[in-house]
This record gives sequence, C-alpha cells and structure tokens, in this order.
Amino acid sequence: MYITHLSLTNFRNFVRLETDFPLGPTLLVGANAQGKTSLLEAIYYLTSASSPHSANDRQLINFLTIQESIPVARIVAEVRRQDRLHRIEIRLILEQVGLTSEQRLRKEVLVNGIKRRVRDLAGVFNAVMFLPQDMRVIEGPPSERRRWLNSTLSQADPTYANALAEYSKVLSQRNALLKQLQERNGDPDELTFWDEQLCDLAATLILSRALALSELENLAAPILHHLTRGQETLRLDYLPTYDPAPQPEGQLGLPLETPVDRTGIGRKAIQSGMLAALQSTHQEEIARGMTLIGPHRDEFRFRANGIDMRLYGSRGQNRTVTLSVKLAEVGWLRQRTGECPVLLLDEVLAELDPERRDDLLTRVDAAQQAILTAADLRMFSQDFIQKATTWQIVAGTVGPLQM
Repeated sequence: MYITHLSLTNFRNFVRLETDFPLGPTLLVGANAQGKTSLLEAIYYLTSASSPHSANDRQLINFLTIQESIPVARIVAEVRRQDRLHRIEIRLILEQVGLTSEQRLRKEVLVNGIKRRVRDLAGVFNAVMFLPQDMRVIEGPPSERRRWLNSTLSQADPTYANALAEYSKVLSQRNALLKQLQERNGDPDELTFWDEQLCDLAATLILSRALALSELENLAAPILHHLTRGQETLRLDYLPTYDPAPQPEGQLGLPLETPVDRTGIGRKAIQSGMLAALQSTHQEEIARGMTLIGPHRDEFRFRANGIDMRLYGSRGQNRTVTLSVKLAEVGWLRQRTGECPVLLLDEVLAELDPERRDDLLTRVDAAQQAILTAADLRMFSQDFIQKATTWQIVAGTVGPLQM
C-alpha cells in the first residue's frame, strides 16, 4: 500500500498543494514551522479522520480561510492497494449555526466518490506515524495508551472500530442513566439492558486488545533487542479493569510481574464474568454516577528488562522503546491486512546515537514507502540520502532540495 498523489487545500499552512509521492524513502527537509509535520499529519488523517497532533479539528483549517463565509479544508489522496487505485477525500467544513455567530465543524468522507461514515475509513488506508510527543504513550496517562492501541487496532480490524464506536455510545447512555439513578434514588435493575449491551461490546474489545498486544510484543521485542545491541528486552503488559484471567489464590487485585495469557479465554466467559462484576458494583457506580469497569478504563504498560518505562525509563530508553513499537506496528499491520502501511517519521533521529540511527535507517529503508522529516540533513548517512527522494519544504510549498 502506498500513496501515489496527495492534494491539500487550506489544510494547516498549506493553501494549495499537489504532489506525487514515489516509492521508497522520501526526506522532507526544512526549518521549523514550515509545514513538515503538517504534511505527515494530513497523510495520517486519511486513516481515521482524526489528528494525532490536535484535539480540535478546527485548528486544521488554514487560519486565512476562517475569514471566508464557509471555511473548507480538503485532503484528497490516491492510494494504491495491490492492483487497485482508491481515492480518499476528506472535507472539513466550518458552518454557521442558524442566525447565531456560533460555528460547528462538519466532516465529509468520500471513498471512491461515495459518501461514507468516518468509521468506514477503517482499513481503507493504513499508516504508522511517529511524532516526538508519541512518548506520551509510554510516559503519559492511561488514556494516551488506549488512544494509541485503539487507533492501531482500528486500522487493521473494522469490526473492532465499529465495536469501539458502539461501546462509546452505550457507555454514554449508561453513565447518563447512572446519574439519573443517583438523583432520584432509582432501582439498579434499570441498568440491566445497558449492562448486557456494554458487556457484549466489551468482550470484543478485550479479546482484540489482548491478542494485538501479544502479537505486537512478539514483533517489537526483537527490534528493541537489536536496537539496544542485545541489552534490553520488551514486554507489553495488558491490565484490564475487568480481568477475565483467573487470579492466583492470595494475590487478587495485585499487579503480577509474570505474563498472563488472555487470548485463549472464550468470548462468552468474558461477557458473563464482566456482567457479574458490573452488577456487584452497581451501588458504588450509582453513588459516583459513572461506569467503573470496562475497556474505557483499561491500562497497559511497557516493560524493558522488567522495568516499568512509565515510572523509571530514561528519555533515551523511552524513545527507543517507542520507535521499536512503531516499527513493530508496520509488521503487524502487514500481517493482519496483507498490505504494508506507509511509514511516517517526524524528526525521528533526534536524541539517538549514531549506531541507533544507522540501525533505524536500515529498517526504514526496507519499507515500501516511508516519509521522514528533518531540519538537518546531516543526521542521515550519505548512503541513505542517495537512496531517498529529497524535498525541501518552505512556508507550505514543496519542491526538490537545492543542494
């Protein structure tokens, strides 16, 4: 899988961009605030119509366009999958609400000219992106790790993407009911319908997460072992709030250091077990007005040599672990979908020593299509530069690098 052509209109600082992309590595060189990261962001946006760099999609619309009566940003890409060319178009439209001064953002998604839901983008185009702030996945709160895993899984598994969207809706409805029950001292039996709906969807999410983390660990561990010259091993620990795995006697509720395999647990067993757990916490949930058990509160940790990287990892260690997992995502998506995703790397060589840079570039060179950004071309080896297509980006315009 690879991009053959990209068109941007009023996206970030790109008023207008039309460019073809070659196979193999492409280097985007430019000073800060010229649009390097924004170009990668636009490509990644095609995977799910969600930005890894901004919580508010309004920020994606070029600020000069905001002055127009109906501001519109547009991303269009032609993507080659095996022997077929697909066209993906996403429009961000800022509309006025009635006669008020308020504005609301509307997204339009078209795949091969047909309007689709945002969730229907799952699996149409796959990409793996590294941003320097991605170390928040290791160092930040559990929500960052859930966001990363949800994004990765949704690209490979449309069933997961749909279950995740439905789970969010059911969770919202259940939480609203919990608050009502809290206010009027209602009957907990009113939760039965939403309990069953939530547990049915949760079983899909829990099984998918357990399997994906196990598969990603198997791919990421040897990569980290290689990048650290055999000094570090990696484990990805899944810590669900409802754990379907049997707990050793006398250690209930304690975090275990030994790996736990949850991939062989049946779906029905997870449903019934979580349903019982939910029912046992009804009174506490009503008192707090929120759902306390489920995938929306899951946690997972990255351990190198048994050490929790969130608590004890150095900046350099966490960067290497993050890169190892990102490279593992490439192989994992290829295994799951039969297509190699596009690799997007933003300032990837910063804070790496020369040996790790060389090892990383060797792996990048093997990707079907990789797009890398850099402020300083000297961080790349001459051998890699000769193999790559090198472009310069200045104030939202892209052209051949003038050596």
